[in-house]
Amino acid sequence: MQKGLRSKLLLLTFCLFSSLLPASGSIFCPAVADERYEDYGKSSYNGISGQQGRKGRDGENQTVLANGSAVNLDLSGQDGEDGEDGRSGSRSRCPHQERNPNRDITAPHGVNGGNGGRGGDGGNGGNLTVYYTNLVDLQKILVRANPGDSGRGGRGGRGVAGCRCRRRSWEIETCTGTPGTDNYKCTKKRYRCYNGRDGSAGSAGSDGKKGKLGILSIVNSQQTLPEESPSISLPISELASKQLNLSKHKWNLRQGAASLLAPGSIIADEYREFEQRLETAFQLIWRERQPITSFGNQAVTVSLNDSKQVEVNFPEDVWVEGSSSSEADLTKFTVNHAILKKDVTRLAVSEFADAGENLNLKIVDLAAKSDVIETQFRVKFRVKDNNSGFFDYQTQYEGDIPAELITRDYNRFILALGKLKINRENLRPGVNVDIEVVATRSLGERSAKQTIKWQSAIRKPIKIQK
Repeated sequence: MQKGLRSKLLLLTFCLFSSLLPASGSIFCPAVADERYEDYGKSSYNGISGQQGRKGRDGENQTVLANGSAVNLDLSGQDGEDGEDGRSGSRSRCPHQERNPNRDITAPHGVNGGNGGRGGDGGNGGNLTVYYTNLVDLQKILVRANPGDSGRGGRGGRGVAGCRCRRRSWEIETCTGTPGTDNYKCTKKRYRCYNGRDGSAGSAGSDGKKGKLGILSIVNSQQTLPEESPSISLPISELASKQLNLSKHKWNLRQGAASLLAPGSIIADEYREFEQRLETAFQLIWRERQPITSFGNQAVTVSLNDSKQVEVNFPEDVWVEGSSSSEADLTKFTVNHAILKKDVTRLAVSEFADAGENLNLKIVDLAAKSDVIETQFRVKFRVKDNNSGFFDYQTQYEGDIPAELITRDYNRFILALGKLKINRENLRPGVNVDIEVVATRSLGERSAKQTIKWQSAIRKPIKIQK
């Protein structure tokens, strides 16, 4: 650092000394102060974007008993708030332009205005549940479940103009050599100042969404419906030790809600009419040889649908093959086989052996699950024989491997490649091959593909001496 400062002082001293020379012998010295500039001045800051408007509050949900008394309810949702306007950018500082620097310069650019904030969504109208004995009693209930209007988007802030050059161009003379001698030469170069770019106005915020009308539900009963439990999620390890009780309310969808209520009522046209309560129990039967605890905390979701059928959804990481059975109000799901997804595609080449029609590729299942997983193989067989003048691999066969050419011995597969429709010249020892095997592994409704690649030269079979 001291060395750099010393060199700058020497340059400044030399330039001060040269200023005492006659004008005809002046030497151009780049000012030390100029080296810290690329442009003169400094751009300011973009405008701040406006805040998003808040969502309107939803109308309150209500439950009433229709007994012939007049009821007046306002369940309207609130309007969403408008988004804030974006702020204009700060004015750029446009200082006095440097005088004749030995470079092109650009004036400070203008800055952009902030974007307007999005308008808030309108609140939804509240839902109304009515218990009744006589449907005509609903005519005494006046309800307004209006949706809230959306908030408007804020306006974008104004952009700021860039600074302008006070002097657009200038010329500087640079001299080399010793004045009065033949090697003293001067050249002139013209430099320019470029105006700063103008900033852009911020974009206007979008309007929010209008809320939704409230929904009417009716129940032909004096007794309120008990709580329902239509879906339960538990770690798979806990399912085998307990029985789950599921319940669900089944509703029919009808049209003409406003016609059931007092004139002037405002509510969604489609309403729900209670049909019945569905109840059933669920039990998981575990017959997979691996203990259920080896599947950890993988969550399983059990749900009851409107057809009183139980749906069991296992996580993506767990593949299951099983069956379901029902009797009375109990559904049982029996897991016959289960495997973690990561163990489905653990195939690897174990041996590439023989030649000619006896050429085979042996693949092993490292997860040892091939007794329960269905496996299909597709192969692309390519060869490169330098002796024949081919230096790129040429495809000799591409397609599925017929089931009769696949032998499975527990977790080991033998693919009889030599029996595919491949020219025998391409199966002889010394031929370099590139093999790509795509294995499709399936269990139940799930499947995955694994690609296995192998390059090698076909070797002569080893003869065992007797």
